[in-house]
Amino acid sequence: MTAHARGRDARTKKVALISLGCAKNLVDSEVMLGVLKRSGFGFSGRPEDADVIIVNTCGFIRPAREEADRALRKAVRLKRDDPRKKVVGAGCYVKRDGIGLKARFPEVDAWTGVGAFDRIADIVRGRPVREPARTFLYSGSSPRLVSTPATWAYVKVSEGCSRGCAFCSIPSIKGPYVSRSVSSVVREVERLAELGVKEIDLVSHDTTAFGRDRGLRHGLVRLLERLVRVEGIEWIRFLYGYPEGLSDPLLAIMAEPKICRYLDLPFQHADPSVLKAMKRGTDGARALRLLDKVRERLPGVALRSSLIVGFPGENKRAFATLLRFVREARFDHLGVFCFSPEKGTPAFRLPDTVPPAEKEARRREVMAAQVPISLASNRSHVGEILDVLVESVSGRRGSKLVGRTRFQAPEVDGLVRVSVPPDGRPCAAPLVKAEILSAGVHDLRGRLVP
Repeated sequence: MTAHARGRDARTKKVALISLGCAKNLVDSEVMLGVLKRSGFGFSGRPEDADVIIVNTCGFIRPAREEADRALRKAVRLKRDDPRKKVVGAGCYVKRDGIGLKARFPEVDAWTGVGAFDRIADIVRGRPVREPARTFLYSGSSPRLVSTPATWAYVKVSEGCSRGCAFCSIPSIKGPYVSRSVSSVVREVERLAELGVKEIDLVSHDTTAFGRDRGLRHGLVRLLERLVRVEGIEWIRFLYGYPEGLSDPLLAIMAEPKICRYLDLPFQHADPSVLKAMKRGTDGARALRLLDKVRERLPGVALRSSLIVGFPGENKRAFATLLRFVREARFDHLGVFCFSPEKGTPAFRLPDTVPPAEKEARRREVMAAQVPISLASNRSHVGEILDVLVESVSGRRGSKLVGRTRFQAPEVDGLVRVSVPPDGRPCAAPLVKAEILSAGVHDLRGRLVP
C-alpha cells in the first residue's frame, strides 16, 4: 500500500511512502506523512515519480520480511535508474535486523527503526538522528495524514507487548506494553470526528490491556466511556483483544449503541499441550464457554479469531482438537497462519516437528472447515436491512457503493457491495441503509434503501 497526498507545487520535493504490515504500522506511516507535510514535503502515489522513497517495513514473520525485501529491491532499482532519488528504510524489520539489511542493501541512503518516526523529515534531509532506545508512540497532538477512506480511521492506543507468547517477536522489536493516556486518545478521536470520520478502530498489540501499565483498572472500559460521548463518531470498534481481558464491565459497555458488537480474539490454538508450549492461557474448552458467554451477553455479536497451525509438538491428535474447536466455535471470520520459527523467541529453540508442506495442508484444511461456517453466517443476513458505512462510490451517477457493516472490520473481513436504483439519487451520506440480497463466503450484496 502506498500512502500519498497531493504535493503543494511542482517544486516541492515529493515523497512516496510504502507502508507494509499491520494497521499499527499504517498509523506510524500516517504520522510520518504528517511530519513530512508539516516540514514542507509533497507526496506522490507512484515511487517512480518521487524524489524520496520510504519503505516502512514489517519484520514480524518471514513472509513479511520477504515482502519488505521485495519493496526495498524495487526502490533500489528505481534509484539506480535515477541516482538523484533517495531511499529510506524504516520500521520493525530495520529494528530487528538492521545490520543484515544494511549489508544486503548498501544503496539505501538512511535507516531508522521504530524509535524516530517523528524525526523522519531530518532523516530524509540527511541530518544525523540518534535512534532512541524506546519505541515511538504518538500522541493526540502529533501531526498525522490519514490515508484510509474518509469515513474511518485507525487509532493506536498503545505500543509494545508484555504477554511473552513463545512464538512472538513483538516484545523484542517493540519492547514492553506502553499505553497512551485516555485524554490523548480522546483528543485524537475528537480531531478525527471534526474531519468527518464516522468509525474509529482502536488497535494495539493487546487492546484489552489498555491502561494496565498506568495502574488504570478496566482502562479500556474507561476509554470507551469517554469515546462514546464524542460527537460525530458513529461506530467504535476495538481490535486484537485477548480472551483473558474480556471482563464483565467490558462486555457491559459493548452494549452501548456506538460500540460495534465485534470481537477479534486471537485464541491461536485449542489443544492444551500446544497452548502450554505457546505460553497461552485459554484452551479450547474454556474458549467455547467464553464464546457462549459473549453471545449470551451480546446477541448478534460477530466473532473473529486467529489460529496457528504447525506449532512444534502439534501432532495429529492436537490438530484434530483444533479442527473440532473451529467447527464448534463457529467464528464469523477466521485467519489461519503457519507457524514461523522466529529468532529470539522461546519457540525458536523447539524442534520444528511439522514439515512446511504439512503446515500448509493443515492451514488449508482449517480454512476449508471455516468456509461453510462463514457462508452460513453471511447468509443469515439475507433479507435484513443493515447500516453500511460507505468506503467508495463508483459507477454512473454513483450507482455502485462499497462499504462495510458493523460486523465487518476494515481490511480483514468482507465488504458489502450496494447497488443504487437507476432512478435513485447519488449517494452523499457516509452511512446508508441497504437490504441484503445475497451473500458469499466473504462479501454481501444489497440494494440501497431510500
